[in-house]
Amino acid sequence: MSHKITQKIVGYKVVNKEEQQAQYEAQMQLEADAEKQDLESMHETLKRPDVLFGTTYKIKTPQSEHAMYITINDMVLNAGTEFEERHPYEIFINSKNMEHFQWVLALTRLISAVWRKGGDACFLVDELKGVFDPKGGYFKKGGVYMPSLVAEIGCAVETHLKRMGIMKGHEMEHNHKAFLDLKRREFDAKTQATQVAAQSQTNDGFPEQASLCGKCHVKATIVMDGCVTCLNCGESKCG
Repeated sequence: MSHKITQKIVGYKVVNKEEQQAQYEAQMQLEADAEKQDLESMHETLKRPDVLFGTTYKIKTPQSEHAMYITINDMVLNAGTEFEERHPYEIFINSKNMEHFQWVLALTRLISAVWRKGGDACFLVDELKGVFDPKGGYFKKGGVYMPSLVAEIGCAVETHLKRMGIMKGHEMEHNHKAFLDLKRREFDAKTQATQVAAQSQTNDGFPEQASLCGKCHVKATIVMDGCVTCLNCGESKCG
């Protein structure tokens, strides 16, 4: 296809394929940036829709006979587009135990307010998990130690943010995992051998790691299912 030049040529430039590709990518980036400026983002004046997607987490601690239910509702932004994303919008905590009602209500309102402001709110997890109960923490099922009830609420929030992809989990290297597995097997073998030797020397049958019971004064108190329980008299802080 020929093209007739009707004006005087004052200069010329040879454009190669690399420069054409770079110009094309720059143009596409400008268009993408312009499109992103029109996208909806989380902010405190954003109107709450009538329907939100929620997830509820159950917490059962040895400090209370009633479970605690944590519900986190998410806001869907830019629905129906390639930029659709979910952000936590509000949190509610409910329980039959009314002992902690005041500070639980205040905590949920503060967390919800931070989420509605927008931006990165992952710092809330570290702040909550760093709270320690002066009366002492407790063990969850599986041997995980919780320094306080607030810390376990922080763990629930962390689980939710990881499920949404907002927080990234710490992934250990393969060599590190293999090293930890080896050490765990060595510890289990050593503990089992120690227990066998202790039981052959004594007739009480209680684990060597057991501590002294304050009620029957027998060295038979262990942590079982998150509760401090005496294997001799059955005394337990969990009732």
